[in-house]
Amino acid sequence: MGAVLPLFPPVASTYARQEDLLFYFLVAVTLFFVLLIFGSIFFFAVRYRRRTPDERAQPTRPNLPLEVAWTVIPLVIALVIFVWGAKLFFVAMRPPAQAVEVTVVGKQWMWKIQHADGTREINALHIPVGTPIKLILTSEDVIHDFFVPAFRIKRDVVPGRYTTAWFEATTPGTYHLFCAQYCGTNHAAMIGSVVVMEPADYERWVRARTSPVLPASAGAVLFQRLGCSSCHQTNTNAKAPALAGLFGQQVTLADSRQVTADMDFLRDHILTPGKTPVAGYPQIMPTYQGQVSEEQILELIAYVRSLARAERSQGGS
Repeated sequence: MGAVLPLFPPVASTYARQEDLLFYFLVAVTLFFVLLIFGSIFFFAVRYRRRTPDERAQPTRPNLPLEVAWTVIPLVIALVIFVWGAKLFFVAMRPPAQAVEVTVVGKQWMWKIQHADGTREINALHIPVGTPIKLILTSEDVIHDFFVPAFRIKRDVVPGRYTTAWFEATTPGTYHLFCAQYCGTNHAAMIGSVVVMEPADYERWVRARTSPVLPASAGAVLFQRLGCSSCHQTNTNAKAPALAGLFGQQVTLADSRQVTADMDFLRDHILTPGKTPVAGYPQIMPTYQGQVSEEQILELIAYVRSLARAERSQGGS
């Protein structure tokens, strides 16, 4: 359909096909009822027009089947739209477990992208076709919006929190990447591209890049440089919680609340530790607000996540 009507963006992801089907269904339902209602108005205006000045309308009798029909049919259509839309929402919000993670930091006025192997890009994202990609998005300054029309993904990129989006590209090619939220003077120039490549071409592209540093490795270096290891120890005299195996686990806060140690929790603990003090430890964690960039925060989180994976691996061996 996109090739026939150039006003439509290309269909280049698994989700795009599903969303387009719902869109076409909504358009068809809308057109049907527009034609039905306006056609009925025109028909009744002509068929039941007053022919003489003294003509009076005849009283009508209740028609139960008609009343039931125009109540039940719209209800069924509305339920179909709701269930279909809810199903697509859950598909869009639940990336596959095997999805490859890519971090994206929006900044006036560029997209800074880092792959799981440490490869960095600006205003471009190279990916292999047929591979689910999970994007972890945040902003350094204002609200941006990551929008790839060909994939039908559009997600707000909000400062101070992480949002996610995922897609699986189906067709090799180069596709537009836009910021769809007005973010300042050069908002219109905050554009990029997503380059979908055959797996063999993508491997050649990766090998041609300068050997990158893994985010977890960069985070480990930063962890030592900031002196985090002096408190986050594994011995009984530790002044702060041990980080091995922490990510994804339940943590008890000083006010007895139970929270999950996810990416947002770790980010808050790095920048605003007083917001999430952990029970059983003194509140001596300093803030690193203004001392670390968004990319460095992501590297520190990657390091903590690697400790959790290593802990689970050792526990299962």
